[in-house]
Amino acid sequence: MSEFFFEFRDVCKSFDDHLVLDHVSFAVKRGETCVIMGRSGVGKSVALKHIMGFLRGDSGQILVDGEDVTQFAEEEFMRVRSKVTMVFQSGALFDSLTVGENIAFPLASKKEMDDEAIEARVQELAEMLEVADMLDKLPSELSTGMKRAVAIARALAQDPEAILYDEPTTMVDPIMVAHMSDLILRLKERFHKTSIVVTHDTHLAKKLADRVVFLQEGRVSFFGPWEEFESSPDAFLRNFRMQDELIPALDVTV
Repeated sequence: MSEFFFEFRDVCKSFDDHLVLDHVSFAVKRGETCVIMGRSGVGKSVALKHIMGFLRGDSGQILVDGEDVTQFAEEEFMRVRSKVTMVFQSGALFDSLTVGENIAFPLASKKEMDDEAIEARVQELAEMLEVADMLDKLPSELSTGMKRAVAIARALAQDPEAILYDEPTTMVDPIMVAHMSDLILRLKERFHKTSIVVTHDTHLAKKLADRVVFLQEGRVSFFGPWEEFESSPDAFLRNFRMQDELIPALDVTV
């Protein structure tokens, strides 16, 4: 068994004439939380979509759980998606289902679980993500932050080996940013699942990151522990870190 759950080996991806990923290489150890950072449009979310098979690289290799998935067909990616789940910016909830039904959705295929067991699991996850009082609501009745909390609960219902988070604190108010950050941190400490978090939020990254991948103009300009990222003398990285220091982090206990 490889010590790495995810590996990018010299991956390139272009859209028309725009090179988005330029020979990108990094690896994420099992149980580790890796944060991918960088300015908008540098390929952070594109990298996640390659792992899930939603996009295919032009060259290079991608390994998931020690297996080369670069040339996988769609049917083969279903196996990948059974152990790796992604929490999208939008939440990607089913609009016609209640919160409780959304969380229960991945459990419907588990033949070993009866209705009572599914209900108990939904309640457990809803309490863990602090949405237990919203189980009968529809997604349209929820704030953006609450939709993401429900999406995380649904992702955990699948009992994946790894979770990908795409900008979990984007477009939510500062109180909810702190709330979401603390929730994801608690999940990390409780489950120790391999995770990749795409974000430009340095406060969130500092809370979660075991290691940081920083993308700049499609290339990996930094890959290493948070402490080294934070102390890097590189002018671009320093300026990037300083942008969030203008907005003090909220210390909110939830």
